Amino acid sequence: MAEPTTPAATVDAPPVRAEDFEGAARAILPKGIYDYFAGGAEDEAAVAGNRAAFARWRFRYRVLTGASEPDLGLELFGRRLAMPIQLAPAATQKMAHPEGELAAARAATATGVVYCLSTLSTTSMETVATAEGVRWFQLYVFKDRGITTDMVDRAEAAGYQAIVLTVDTPILGRRERDFRNAFGLPAGFQYENLVGPLARAGPADVGQSALAEYFSFQLDHALTFADLEWLAGHTPLPVLVKGVVRPDDARRSLSAGARGVIVSNHGGRQLDYAIATLDALPAVVDEVGAEAPVLLDGGVRRGTDVLKALALGARSVMIGRPYLWALAVGGTDGVRRLLQMFREEIAVSMSLLGAGRLDELTPDLLAGP
Repeated sequence: MAEPTTPAATVDAPPVRAEDFEGAARAILPKGIYDYFAGGAEDEAAVAGNRAAFARWRFRYRVLTGASEPDLGLELFGRRLAMPIQLAPAATQKMAHPEGELAAARAATATGVVYCLSTLSTTSMETVATAEGVRWFQLYVFKDRGITTDMVDRAEAAGYQAIVLTVDTPILGRRERDFRNAFGLPAGFQYENLVGPLARAGPADVGQSALAEYFSFQLDHALTFADLEWLAGHTPLPVLVKGVVRPDDARRSLSAGARGVIVSNHGGRQLDYAIATLDALPAVVDEVGAEAPVLLDGGVRRGTDVLKALALGARSVMIGRPYLWALAVGGTDGVRRLLQMFREEIAVSMSLLGAGRLDELTPDLLAGP
């Protein structure tokens, strides 16, 4: 039986759910930029799989619990957050909106959630720091380790509270939409955390991707757990590894000095047909969840998605594409409205589920696939 659908918002209609922002963003963004944000690897099966995994779970809700005003707050690494949603790292956000990463970070600060800045941002980490709030810095490791350590040191000096090491990109996945569009960084944009030739990735020849070429020439393709240990030893900030889907990799990450694990398949943009992140989550939680926070990234579009992830053991979730669409449509106000929608959906669904606090979201509330 097909899943019920809700009519999507148009550019002129106000959004009432997260996915409504995408239709409005698609109508205003150039095709190459929309495809860059929306696309995945090859058949894009991993993108669809992330969403399909959430649909396979149903709630076995409690009644008569008095949970009419649930508490959505949580603590991560000593910081109190307003709800279990964070803004995932996403590159080149000025392609979505002129204020780019700064606009998204301001919305995160206003709503009390974490903003994670990408290495390949189009706003410098120091400028984004003016938004205050809780900020993490996502790290790619360059072949020149001096560039890498300089970025980590700058992030620490600018008040970022954690380093998120992305570990699922030894090379860039085959993103065929970008090949078709010969995608490259548009004129006037650059990676503001870097200088010189490192600050640009484009233009590309027909049938090529400038970003793929950038990864090939600039980033370290041979990272090991020894490199994670090196990074954890270099900085006093907690290091989280992003891109883990296996419990043994999660265990080895903690042994190498990581303080947290983000279950992620890069939004389906790296290895196609990778396991859905929600499907990978329980085994990772079983392995390390008592020792370090486990977060989930990939496919979250509803408050009910958040609750399913938390009931399976995630401490919090990250969202990526949804806030890029909201950013494109409305800048800071758009992202803030999106986060308010998520908060409203989480609160209503928690009440109906019979949970008054996040720690009451347990596996017995779910009927599994």
